[in-house]
Amino acid sequence: MAMKVSRDVFTPLTLGSFGLLAVTGVLMFFHLDSGLNKAAHEWLSWLLIAAVGGHVLSNLGSLKRHFQSTRTRSLLAGFAAVLALSFAPVGGNDKPPFVVPMAALARAPLPVLAQVAGVEESVLRERLAAAGTPAQADTASVAQLVGTDLRQQMGTLNRVLAQNP
Repeated sequence: MAMKVSRDVFTPLTLGSFGLLAVTGVLMFFHLDSGLNKAAHEWLSWLLIAAVGGHVLSNLGSLKRHFQSTRTRSLLAGFAAVLALSFAPVGGNDKPPFVVPMAALARAPLPVLAQVAGVEESVLRERLAAAGTPAQADTASVAQLVGTDLRQQMGTLNRVLAQNP
């Protein structure tokens, strides 16, 4: 039995999911998001994609007429160009802004990292050992202990620093 693609379902789904993503996107843009705003924005974007797909199927005749218009094709080509340009590196640094300070923490000697964490060095060493990264030398850093992998450095720093009250 074939399921009918209905405007009565997909139009409100498209409107509702667009409204949710627009609000959470604006909140994230202005750094006012809290709670589950970011997770809702990321995961419920799939709902918008499905809703738009259903909306397109339920309005296929009208959509085909739109594609006959030079204005529609020009606008879509413009959006495709903007999308393509959005992948271009900007300023030679396409890394997220948290990478520079995180890398500095990972390179800091353990006594300095302990001071930043607000704990005794012995406590920091215990936390590192508990995280599976025992330190031998005082001059060691998280980067030296876990290697150059950024994710491993972040994970270790998070486990070690997140234990502060």
